[in-house]
Amino acid sequence: MLKTQLLHPEILRALGEAGHGAQVLIADGNYPLLTRSSPAAHHVYLNLAPGKLTATDVLGALVGAIPIEAAHVMVPDSGNEPAIFAEFRELLPDLPLQRLGRFQFYDMARSPDLALAISTGEQRVYANLLLTIGVVMPV
Repeated sequence: MLKTQLLHPEILRALGEAGHGAQVLIADGNYPLLTRSSPAAHHVYLNLAPGKLTATDVLGALVGAIPIEAAHVMVPDSGNEPAIFAEFRELLPDLPLQRLGRFQFYDMARSPDLALAISTGEQRVYANLLLTIGVVMPV
């Protein structure tokens, strides 16, 4: 039995295979995961029902499992900041959110650096987050 809060076997496997610089996509329920993420990445579908599980639920579990050195968010064409960004900042207090337009975000998510793509039941729009895995420092 694991002591970490993250218990999903497919996610743990994908994270175990990923290393420094690899990326993890947390996608909302509207995100076209099949066509706008790297086909080489592990794809995990946690979208059980609308609103179950949310992007912030998944982010909360990942924060305790991996070092995160960068976080990119998708912003609407209007430039307005979606309310969920405040929740992302609460979970990633030491990281600035790097803003990308929709198609820039899609291009980054199709990169060969994407190791894991997680589809959630998140209903809030623009609740997509692309994390870059950092380094685990020696003790």
